[in-house]
Amino acid sequence: MDASFLYFEKKEATMHIGSVSIFDGEIPFDDFVAMMDAKMHLVPRYQQIVVNDPFNLGHPTWEPDPNFNLRNHIFKLQLEAPGSEAQLIELAGQLFTPMMDRRKPLWDIYFVYGLEGGRTAMVSRVHHCMVDGVSGVDLLKIILDFSPNPAPPPPKPATAPRPATPDPTRRLFDSILGGMQEGMNRWMEFQNGLLNLTQALTRAETRASMQKVSSEWPRLIRPVSPLPFNGPGSGARKLVWNTFSFAEARAIRGALGGTVNDVVLTALSGAVARYAAHHGHSVAGRHLRVMVPVSLRQDDQRGALGNLVSVLPVEIPLDLSDPTARFRYINEKTAAMKAGRMAEGLNLFSALMGVLPPPLQALMGALSTANIPMPVFNMVSTNVPGPQVPMYAMGKRMIAYYPYVPVGFAIGCGCAIMSYDQHLYFGLTADTQAMPDVERMRDCLYESFYELRQIAGVEPIQPQVMKAAAGKGRSRGKKE
Repeated sequence: MDASFLYFEKKEATMHIGSVSIFDGEIPFDDFVAMMDAKMHLVPRYQQIVVNDPFNLGHPTWEPDPNFNLRNHIFKLQLEAPGSEAQLIELAGQLFTPMMDRRKPLWDIYFVYGLEGGRTAMVSRVHHCMVDGVSGVDLLKIILDFSPNPAPPPPKPATAPRPATPDPTRRLFDSILGGMQEGMNRWMEFQNGLLNLTQALTRAETRASMQKVSSEWPRLIRPVSPLPFNGPGSGARKLVWNTFSFAEARAIRGALGGTVNDVVLTALSGAVARYAAHHGHSVAGRHLRVMVPVSLRQDDQRGALGNLVSVLPVEIPLDLSDPTARFRYINEKTAAMKAGRMAEGLNLFSALMGVLPPPLQALMGALSTANIPMPVFNMVSTNVPGPQVPMYAMGKRMIAYYPYVPVGFAIGCGCAIMSYDQHLYFGLTADTQAMPDVERMRDCLYESFYELRQIAGVEPIQPQVMKAAAGKGRSRGKKE
């Protein structure tokens, strides 16, 4: 799966994830670079480059970058003060647009100074082949601190001697054996997954749920009915954002009986219906098919890099004008999919695809086109839980975190959600050719969320401000 993000990447469909973070105050740039240098041994993947198999027999591998230089990854940019939010949005779009340079480790950070109020923005990118959303949050907890006065990082270990470069004969055998081992691993993964599903079928409730979702498969493999943002893209990106109270989302969840992700999907689908109607599209009988990534990461895999995800293809009727009816529909649909182990079933399919020889997988990626005429999904929506206490960089509090999700392949709009410090932060990514007016979707999302809040009988709730504990180290924080 990690390699597939490299194989299928195009300039019109870049495959990095990222974020725009806002800090209260000016972060001293050189001090941050020095702090990162002291922590780099905690994330060795950040010092590795993608190296293609010399014989094209196996997937690319991670190898130490012999020319690694931290200054090639952390940059300083200046807006003319006082820089506005609109200027930051424009700059972030320019930074998110290009593909990442594969000649160096696939991450970078841009500090933006000159924002109104003396604040600092941090625009970060990391290639999806390195992390998924959950492991990205785990990395955030290493780069940032839970206290404005953190304990010093653990000392760097003694530098191990670099292993000698293998000779061509050894590399050929490594490629052959590596490809065979990869195929065997994927086949074992498929067999283990099949065994787990078979064991699950011994439970009557699982069999009943699987029967419910089995009728979904024929419809879900058909191309979607295009929405205004489903079309050819240019690769130029724009990120806009919304901020909501996490306490309000949890109160809506409690009032209607569901999950926070049900709240998110209800508000999002309501916004899409509004946006489609604005563009003259009738929503009668129309559906929004959302690709919802589902983490398969177990507790003992927290902190591990790479991608451990599957997806749920959630199809939502756009003509359900009553938000509570839409919420209950989504809740029942996603609950049935989870109980029916649909995410695990789709992961079985990806494991089976992984049995294909790496050269064939790479060829499939090279022959794919970013502007397919009829996509399988209308949009992507990923919801990642983050820390509910404040985080700091060089003593400056992070006061907002807007996530970025890649789009492409005729999916011109994506939505990433991150819960952090008692807020829900929505990041709406758009291809500016497929969706030149993503700001309208942002406004529709505010309208949809507030309508849902009102109908659920939830009063506005101000987020509770948290502060770090007085002691040093990574405190869980205290309420003010």
